[in-house]
Amino acid sequence: MNKEFNLFSLKDKVVVITGATGVLGEAFVNGLAGAGASIAILGRNEDIAKFRADEVNNNGGKAIYLIADVLDEEALLQANDKIISEFGRIDALVNAAGGNVAEAVVQPDKGIFDLNVSALKQAFDLNLFGTILPTQIFGKEITKQGGSIVNISSVSASQAITRVLGYSMAKSAIDSYTKWMAVELANRYGDNVRMNAIVPGFFITNQNRALLTNEDGSLTARGNAIIAKTPYNRFGNPEELIGALIYLLSDASKFVNGENITIDGGFCAFSGV
Repeated sequence: MNKEFNLFSLKDKVVVITGATGVLGEAFVNGLAGAGASIAILGRNEDIAKFRADEVNNNGGKAIYLIADVLDEEALLQANDKIISEFGRIDALVNAAGGNVAEAVVQPDKGIFDLNVSALKQAFDLNLFGTILPTQIFGKEITKQGGSIVNISSVSASQAITRVLGYSMAKSAIDSYTKWMAVELANRYGDNVRMNAIVPGFFITNQNRALLTNEDGSLTARGNAIIAKTPYNRFGNPEELIGALIYLLSDASKFVNGENITIDGGFCAFSGV
C-alpha cells in the first residue's frame, strides 16, 4: 500500500489527552483510539477515567488512566513516569483540559466594574497554564522522537463573547502561545515537533450547559442567540472535532505548524446579517 493511504493513521502512536474525563475528552479518547493510537487518559475524576480506559481496552485498543490536576506539576511528573513505564514513549499531546469557572462568568445584574478578579485569574490559570504545564512535561518527551501537540482554543479568542471574560482572555493567550511555541519548537527541533490548535465553536459541555440550556432542555436566550449566528443552525457534536484532531496529530499535517483550525458551523464567518 502506498504511504499516502496511511497518512491519517495513528497506529502505535502514544497520545496523552488532558481533560480526558470531560465531554470533549470522551470524543477525543474514542476517536483517537479508533485511529489506532495508544491513549494515556489524564483527568481528575478517577471513576470516569477508569471507565473510559476500560472501554478502550475492551474494544481492542490500548489505554491507561492517570489522575492529575493540570496545574499540579508534581502530579504531572508522576503521570509522565507512569506513561513512559507503560508505553516507553510519548508521541503526541492533546491539551483538552480547560473550561469556564462559574464564579468568573459575569452576571447580567452585576456591574462591569465589579468583576470577580480572583475567579478571572482561576479561569485564566486553568486554561492557559493548564496548557503550558503539561506541554512543559509531556512535550519534552515528544522531542525525543518527534510528534505533535494540539491545544484547544475557542471562538471567544477572536470574537467578543459576552459574560465569559476570563475564559476569553485565556483562549486568546492560548492562540498567542500556540504561535510562539510553534516557532520556538521549529527553531530548536526543526520539523520534528509541531504545535497547532483546534478552535471549537459552541458545543454543549458540563461547563456551559447552564448558560445555554434550561432545566427542561430548551435553549436559553443566550443559546438561541448563538444558534441564530451559526449558519448550520445547531450546536456542534463532540465527534465533529475528531477529524481535525486526527489530521493535526497524524503525518497528514507534517508541514502544518502554528495554525488554528476553526470548527464552528460557520459562526465566525457569519456577520449576523
